[in-house]
Order: sequence, then structure tokens, then C-alpha cells
Amino acid sequence: MNKISMNAPIFQHTQRVKSMGGEGIVQGFRPRSGSWPYATEMVLGPKPIFGRVGAETIIILNEEELCVA
Repeated sequence: MNKISMNAPIFQHTQRVKSMGGEGIVQGFRPRSGSWPYATEMVLGPKPIFGRVGAETIIILNEEELCVA
């Protein structure tokens, strides 16, 4: 039987991270296909004059797309 070797995740729950799209906070992660995708809640900018339309944005980013904020 072949075993897939995987490293432990680099980032932890509630850790602040950066990506090309801005800064966010890790809300969760789980292993998938030899990588660690992270559910990241993006930090909101200043409130626009017309107010907010929806909830905060949570996006899924791979470990390779993130760095420490």
C-alpha cells in the first residue's frame, strides 16, 4: 500500500495571513490532494457610503498562495 506523505499545515486557525487579494484570517483548513486549502475570511476595508450589501467574504486559498501577515 502506498502512503502519501504530507507536511503539517503551516498556518493555524485565527492566524492573520496575506495573499495577492489582501489580508485575511484563517477560519479553517483540512488536507486535500496533498495540499492544505484554507478557508480565509478577508479583512473588510472601510465601510462605503452606501453601506455593506452582504456578509463578510470567505475564500478558499491554497497554502502556496498565503504568507504570514
